[in-house]
Amino acid sequence: MKKLILSAAIVLGSLSVSAATAVITESSVKVMSIQDEYTEVGADALPAAVKGTVEKSFPGAKLEKAYKNEKNEYKLEIAHGEKKFTIFSDAAGNLIKK
Repeated sequence: MKKLILSAAIVLGSLSVSAATAVITESSVKVMSIQDEYTEVGADALPAAVKGTVEKSFPGAKLEKAYKNEKNEYKLEIAHGEKKFTIFSDAAGNLIKK
């Protein structure tokens, strides 16, 4: 009887030891950044709708730089007091969230 209990304990002990081995996995995250190419344009090259949106949405703000990409989207760097903002707009003057 003692041999039966002892052999059962050894078998159960060996099963629990083999179950305790951890599986090591490597996780990797791939980051892909997509950057739209903007070219700098002058303030006089902006459509009237874009200028109107800036004046209406940000009264008193000064346009510092303007950029345009191939999709006719505009990246505008404006200053309001000491704060500086970057906003995006399409050619129709609609603001775009990016």
